[in-house]
Amino acid sequence: MRRILSFLVLGFGLFALGVRADDVPEGPVSLSSPGNILSVTIDAGPSGVTYSISRFGEPVIDASRLGLRFKDARALATGLAVTHVETRSVDETWPLPWGERAEVRNHFNELAVDLREVREEKGLDKGRSFRVVFRLYDDGLGFRYEIGKQSGIGAVEITDELTEFKFHDDATAWWIPGRQWNRYEYLYEKTPLDEVTMAHTPITMRTTGGLHISVHEAALLHYAGMSMRRVGPRQFVTDLAPWSDGVKVKTKAPFVTPWRTLQIADSAPGLINSDLILNLNEPNKLGDVSWVEPGKYVGIWWGMHLAIESWGSGPIHGATTENTKRYIDFAAKYGFKGVLVEGWNEGWDGDWFNNGDLFSFTKPYPDFDLEALGKYAAERGVRIIGHHETSGSVTNYENQMADAFKLYEKVGVRQVKTGYVANGGEIIRRDKKGHVFNEWHDGQFMAEHHERVLIEAAEHKISINAHEPIKDTGLRRTYPNWIAREGARGQEYNAWGEPGNPPSHTAILPFTRMLSGPMDFTPGIFDLLFEKEKPDNRVETTLAKQLALYVVLYSPIQMAADLPENYEKRLDAFQFIRDVPTDWADSRALTGEIGEQVTIVRKDRHSEDWYLGSLTDDHGRLLSVPLNFLTPGVTYKAQVYRDGLQAHWDSNPYDMIIEEIEVTSADTFPIRLAAGGGMAVRFTPAQ
Repeated sequence: MRRILSFLVLGFGLFALGVRADDVPEGPVSLSSPGNILSVTIDAGPSGVTYSISRFGEPVIDASRLGLRFKDARALATGLAVTHVETRSVDETWPLPWGERAEVRNHFNELAVDLREVREEKGLDKGRSFRVVFRLYDDGLGFRYEIGKQSGIGAVEITDELTEFKFHDDATAWWIPGRQWNRYEYLYEKTPLDEVTMAHTPITMRTTGGLHISVHEAALLHYAGMSMRRVGPRQFVTDLAPWSDGVKVKTKAPFVTPWRTLQIADSAPGLINSDLILNLNEPNKLGDVSWVEPGKYVGIWWGMHLAIESWGSGPIHGATTENTKRYIDFAAKYGFKGVLVEGWNEGWDGDWFNNGDLFSFTKPYPDFDLEALGKYAAERGVRIIGHHETSGSVTNYENQMADAFKLYEKVGVRQVKTGYVANGGEIIRRDKKGHVFNEWHDGQFMAEHHERVLIEAAEHKISINAHEPIKDTGLRRTYPNWIAREGARGQEYNAWGEPGNPPSHTAILPFTRMLSGPMDFTPGIFDLLFEKEKPDNRVETTLAKQLALYVVLYSPIQMAADLPENYEKRLDAFQFIRDVPTDWADSRALTGEIGEQVTIVRKDRHSEDWYLGSLTDDHGRLLSVPLNFLTPGVTYKAQVYRDGLQAHWDSNPYDMIIEEIEVTSADTFPIRLAAGGGMAVRFTPAQ
């Protein structure tokens, strides 16, 4: 008689009561997270395999189907039975070479369920099998498919992943549309969950019961990116970005899919404080990565968006030797590590958006001496940050990539900002015969391209900051030289004014895009009104909020994005940008409501200083936070940069008070935020 599978979770241990390989458990299979907070149940019946999730015994995800559909083979979806179950428990801590904290705890219970076709049908694929693996943390979970090497499955073309998410409760969702022309660069929509159509992930929601859930994916390698497509009330299905021929994924057994992830918390700050996405990625593959250098940078960039400089050659060309030296001198004077230079290489003249094949990644314009500038920067303790814009012409870039990184290594470049400016679905791929195919930024081709870039760059000790990228799925753990990326509407939209980013935008990002990983948002604009350059556009924040962004929107490489002369007009406010680190020993979200307000504190990895950033939407707010993160018994100097009493993003954005007070861990700290405002604080031990 077959034994019924049962589990006992006790403390940090997980014990499975005997299931042999030839046993077939009767009924559903369940497992709980280490603290018995989340649980998953797998059920296999004639109509298919489903999973469901509950929290404290209350349903979160109702029975939702699992499976894969193939182009030339029967789907792995029905007629399946559980043939084997394995469980394990892991509680470990691993070092993060750079990031939001120095160490990450990885504590989960794992349930691996083997499923095999049992129906009697003729054909070569009879008896195929696969495994579904669930890892349950107290603050979320991840699950994926694992297809082993077997006679029934060889090279395959996946046409659909059938993974469903049937949410039990109604919810309000914050989301951006998937599979649209502007990639991930949309303002977030706030709608009932039932009004979502197709959404990129992370998609974040708050249920009617107050539970906060964010759905995303982790470890996106050799696979297509996932969007969430609504197919019924509160019911979504995984929708993979297709190749140009319509196939979603081209692979062969053995293979694994990315993890499908759900972060689940009582409060919005609980989502930020989760390390789920990082933990579901593989450990560092690069070995010694001491050459990966977090830090702050300035650059020849903002002037192009203000239309006072150009990427292309001509009378207002930004990337000249003379102008670059000016930025290097500024960086050296004020303690910045890098100078980004865009528009230095041939290919920018004319309609560069549509002529990506003309880019050379080794030939500078005549007015730019790359080698001499590399030496000039090194003599002043600064590095040039390289730039590779492809206009989506990826094959052209890959053909030059090795030579381009070799050149950069020679002149001392350690970081490269890559760019893929092209409409969604218009990435240019050429086959060996020169035929052109158009792919998606989040399709399998680009997932594999970005990995090739990282591997090639690592050979030359170069880190990558990808713009117009594929979304972040935590691969910085596996490839620590993927130091940052874009993947949302950044600061440049404020210069474009079509429209700019509203005050609520940066109060949404921490609970959506930022859950996936660092973003190169490019904060720090001090000339908020562009009265000379673009009087019809502006930045919809106060000056204090621009400082708060350095703490709230995490990146290991933060840009002081404005023009040097604008900083030298406000050196008192500029001091915070000079002081704030980009590499942290600890990070904690203290307050937050999606789209309304957020407060985050971070501890410097190289000192005893803590930093606080708090910001709001277009409503002023009074908040307070306990300072119990500070060391007890120590008095701290709090250097405070806060909105003035008359500050308002629209009518009085520059009103700011800079003051210093003494505090201890026993204090409660008041935070007053003007409409569209923010606060930035540095806590330094008094002795």
